[in-house]
Amino acid sequence: MNNLKLFGKRIKELRKKKKLTQEGLAELVGIDYKQIGNIETGTYFTTMPTLEKIALSLDVEIEELFQFNHYKERDKLIKEVQKLLGDATDCEIKMIYRIIKDVLK
Repeated sequence: MNNLKLFGKRIKELRKKKKLTQEGLAELVGIDYKQIGNIETGTYFTTMPTLEKIALSLDVEIEELFQFNHYKERDKLIKEVQKLLGDATDCEIKMIYRIIKDVLK
């Protein structure tokens, strides 16, 4: 997936986390809701002033808009988790187990 699509996916993720519609975010930012849709689908990027308004509206720092490393393929994520678990202490493993168990309920 290219960076523009990843960026759009991240904006959508943050927007939904704030329980905003595209229209709601667009209103806060001062742009047309279609522009938000185009950003989220990765067909359009935007200007720095608009990025600043998006970040402000989503209550995040601008750099958080570009944090989309967690959108990796399943196999890569599993390998990374296995490595992290391999390096973890017994106490950390127990804590991680409880967290995973709670998340997957």
